Amino acid sequence: MEHYLYLFLDLGALILPFLFSFHKRIRFDRQWPAFRQATLIVAFVFIVWDIAFTRMGVWGFNARYLTGLDLLGLPVEEWLFFLCIPYACVFTYFVLGALRSDPWAPKVTKVISWVLIGISLCIGMFHFGRWYTSTTFLALATTLTTLFVSGRIDSLGRFFVSYAVVLLPFFLINGTLTGSFIEGEVVWYNDAENLGIRLGTIPIEDIFYGMLLILLNVVLFERWRKIQ
Repeated sequence: MEHYLYLFLDLGALILPFLFSFHKRIRFDRQWPAFRQATLIVAFVFIVWDIAFTRMGVWGFNARYLTGLDLLGLPVEEWLFFLCIPYACVFTYFVLGALRSDPWAPKVTKVISWVLIGISLCIGMFHFGRWYTSTTFLALATTLTTLFVSGRIDSLGRFFVSYAVVLLPFFLINGTLTGSFIEGEVVWYNDAENLGIRLGTIPIEDIFYGMLLILLNVVLFERWRKIQ
């Protein structure tokens, strides 16, 4: 059964949000066209990134916890990751919007955003030789800056709250993937390409990589919602 561990983690993250998508007060299923458009675009970018970093040895996968099905050098479970995790997180973001319609503290949102931009730029530039660190932090800084320049910050407040909400399941799932609760790990990291700072077994970059992944899904989800 251990060969199905990563697959079970993917499906475990998806099952409850999927089932509650049909709840009469939520009806996230009606947002599937917008989510599909968003996640296909974002998944394409991250899968290309994933394939490149896997080939470079920035990270890799432990066959012990995989079904053995690969596509373009990535386990099929890794492909599913970019569907299941964004679905759960965008669902959370959507539910928070259904529960609250007033603005999410725009001044606080701007402060948080600029702090993140500053920190991300500094870390990304000062550690430019570390592929995972520099790519993740500079991409996050660029994304947040672009949102401000384009004036598209309306959803950021809700995004920050929703990302904070999903951090607990994030730590449980990502902790398992990186070896917190199992022998060895599902995903291994080359510490020469990151800061070497871990929260338990989780590289600190994973928190910001996850933030970037979900933020891009949310931004494109909102765009497609407006035009669908």
